[in-house]
Formats: sequence, C-alpha cells, structure tokens
Amino acid sequence: MARDHLLAIDQGTTSTRTVVYDSRLRPVGQGQVEVLPTYPQSGWVEHDPQALVDSVGPTVEQALTVAGIGADRIAAIGLTNQRETTVVWERASGRAIGPALVWQDRRTAPFCERHRDRQPWLAERTGLVLDPYFSATKIAWLLEHVPGARRRAEAGELAAGTVDSLLLWHLTGGRRHVTDVTNASRTLLMGLHSLQWADDLCRFFDVPAGLLPEIVPSSGPLGETRGLSYLPDGLPITGVAGDQQASLVGQGCLEPGQAKCTYGTGAFLLAHTGPRAVPSTRGLITTVAASLLGGPTQYALEGSVFIAGAAVQWFRDGLKAVGAAAEIDRLYDQADPDSGVLFVPALTGLGAPHWEPEARGTLFGLTRATTVADLARATLEGVAFQIADLIAAINADLPEPLADLRVDGGMARSDPFLQFQADLLGLTLRRSPQTEATALGAAFLAGLGVGLWPDLGSAVALLEVGGQTFAPRHDAAWRNAAQQRWDRAVETVKRHYRAEAEAARAGRGA
Repeated sequence: MARDHLLAIDQGTTSTRTVVYDSRLRPVGQGQVEVLPTYPQSGWVEHDPQALVDSVGPTVEQALTVAGIGADRIAAIGLTNQRETTVVWERASGRAIGPALVWQDRRTAPFCERHRDRQPWLAERTGLVLDPYFSATKIAWLLEHVPGARRRAEAGELAAGTVDSLLLWHLTGGRRHVTDVTNASRTLLMGLHSLQWADDLCRFFDVPAGLLPEIVPSSGPLGETRGLSYLPDGLPITGVAGDQQASLVGQGCLEPGQAKCTYGTGAFLLAHTGPRAVPSTRGLITTVAASLLGGPTQYALEGSVFIAGAAVQWFRDGLKAVGAAAEIDRLYDQADPDSGVLFVPALTGLGAPHWEPEARGTLFGLTRATTVADLARATLEGVAFQIADLIAAINADLPEPLADLRVDGGMARSDPFLQFQADLLGLTLRRSPQTEATALGAAFLAGLGVGLWPDLGSAVALLEVGGQTFAPRHDAAWRNAAQQRWDRAVETVKRHYRAEAEAARAGRGA
C-alpha cells in the first residue's frame, strides 16, 4: 500500500492530540487525551513528564483507528508542542528527575527581577525578554532544587529540553536528543542569528551546554521511531515546530506582513517578517518562524499573553459559574454591555507587551447589580483587550499596519467573542476553516521533509479556502473610549501589584 498519509502529534498544555491527514491534507482521523497541569502553589505550574510521554500512544492508536488505516500507510510524522515547558531527564533511563515546569510557571520571577538590567543585552542576543516564561531559568531552577542534579548534569548523566526534545527522545528510543530551531529560539540560550547555543548565555544562566539538545531545522530527517508499542520501527519523523510557529504555517502565513492569532490556553499573535529579524521597541519578542533545509531562516514578531482559554477554564472550574465552556456565549449575550464590569485576566501575570510577572487578575466595576452574565462578558472581553495591546505594539514595530488577522484555537469558535475582538481592533478577522491549524502546520513540515511537495506554498495550495469573517461594527471613537478605559485599568493593576511585591520584599528583608 502507498505511504500517502501524514501523522501529526500535537502536545499542548491541557491535552495531547494526534491527527491523521490524507494526501490532500484532509483530516481523516483524530485522537485526543487530556493532560492537565497542576498548581502546587501560587505561581507554580507543573506537568508530570511521564504523563506527557504516555499520552501520545493512545492518541495515535485512536487516530489511526478512526482513519481506518494502519501505520504502514504513514509517510512521515510531524510533531508540535507547547513551547518553553522544560524537562530534565536521565540519559540512561529516560526518566525525568523532577516535574516539567510549564511555560506559565512564574517561580523564577525573583531571578528575573534581580537581573532586569541585563534586558537590553538579552533582547539583542536572543530577541526575547528576561521573563520566567522562557526556558533558561526553568532549567537552572531544576538543577538547583533537585538534589544532586547539578553534579549529575556536569557529569553528563542528564539531558534537558523542551517538550519536543522529550518526545523525540522517547519516540526514537533514546537515540535522538534534538530540538528544532523554533523551540530553541524560546529558551534564552540560543543566539537569534547564529541559531546555536551561545556560551555567554549558558554562563549567565548557569546552564551547562552539554545538557542541551542539538539544534536542527524544522523540516527534514529528524529521526525514526523505535521501540514503541503503538508504531512500528523506522517511521520517519520529518517535521517539528513549536505550537505557535506550526499554527503560523498551518494558517498559510508564509509571507511578510501576514499574521495570525491562536486563542488556546494563552493567546499568541505572530506576524511573519520574512528573513529579517525585526527588533521590537514595544515589548514584543523576535522569534524564529521556521528554518527549512536549503532556505533562509524565517522570523516573526510575537506577542504572547498567558491567559486566554485559561480564563474561560477558570470561569468554569474555579468559579463554577457554568457547567461547560460553551455556555459562556449564552451568558455573554444576556449581559448588559454597559454594566461597567472590566476584568484584567492576569491570573499568572501579564505577558506582552507589559511583562509584569507580579500582576494578578483584577475585576473592576462590581456593584450589587452585577450578574454572572456580566462576569462572563468581562472574562471574554478581557482576553480581547489583551490582543488589542498586542496589535497596537505590532503595528508600531512593522513598516505597515496589519490589514487583517487570521484566527484559530478553541476560543475562536465563539462568534460573540470574535465579533467583539473585531470591533475592538477595527480589523476584519478571518476564522480558519482548518480547526486544527497547529497540527496541520506540523503535517506541512513533515510532508515537506519527506518530499511530498517541493515547498510549503504547494502544501497550502491544497487547502480549503475561505472561512468565516468578522468585520468591525463600531467607529474609531468607540474603540478609543474602550481602549482608554482598559489602559487605565491595566495601569492600576500594575501599580498595585508592584507596590505589593515591593512591600513583600521589604518585609522579607526585615
């Protein structure tokens, strides 16, 4: 039988899914398993690394069963993953020595605050900001707090990496310790232009370079399956990218000026800048969009907010306000649009463009008349306001403002949310007909890596075009008034929690 299908593994913050695509990139089978993080104390977010590894097999088996094909029909495997989440494991056994520190984890904020003066240097070297979000301080924390870890790392007994590295290690039976360049660009340890681990960065963060994986392109021969119960040996793994870069590819944003926003657990806005790494002056980060064999490295500007779909989860599970996330749309429509309730969803700090790790979620405008519907509306709108901040920053950094925005992810299924987002931005939003753009991007890269098409543009040409659009309904005066109210609220939150953090530090010093 012809090997004419692609298998895309998408390991995310709250679930692992596998999608099987046919030769025309149509999804024909999917499997999904929930893998929820834990929150052992305020600001700490962890995964069980073994649970991440174990989640892959059932989703692969389910996807192949639904597709009605055997693994002998798979031409190649693509992998995409939650970025920045960091694991250290034993080379001999593959067992992790501690928890996976999730990208949302803020426990290294004190280190970042102490070294804030190094921010300009780090931005120039890496394109990133000094924030607990990125991997370097997470690796250092594990080495310092797991007994014997630093000694074992220096002896060469341990390996470290982001989730792609961990899964590639296990998919290949421990034969490949690699990371693709998009994931490496999220660590604060890779030179933005050299695309290699930098000795000066490793010294600054006290991370032994020998602990780190080899950096490889996003597409090409990256390894083969070995020793798995759910896949035969020898299947080629030929595409790997961090989830947001995979989504950028899956949305067909291959040219400078094209942009997408994915509303997942967090929300991530990426604008393609081509072979030029554009430095940000507005609190965004410069990241690698993709690096393909034989072609120039492609870059993007990115704005990341930590809480998007996670705010809906909090509303459902924390407040117990609804039984299912989809109910929030019904409440949104019932709410008074002039209730005055405003929510800054900084449940794990504020990301771009503010970068305030100490900030916390804050509600404004509560009265005796406030209803659960008002809170539902404020929750969705708080996410939309964060994206408006990112759009303003990207438009300031780019030579031309964005003309439209492609959107995907779980929250993008909500019509009232996207309509408010379009109103607030004054931009037309296009919801992708590809509901799993992240997995699709991994399939693009895998197919390219195994030679199914000559370039990514040829893969994009196979896709269904269209998708629902949401055009803005309000004028500039309405947008400006709404934005000014949000700006005042955010500045209040930042001032308050900075003062709280300073008071806490002073108390500890006393």
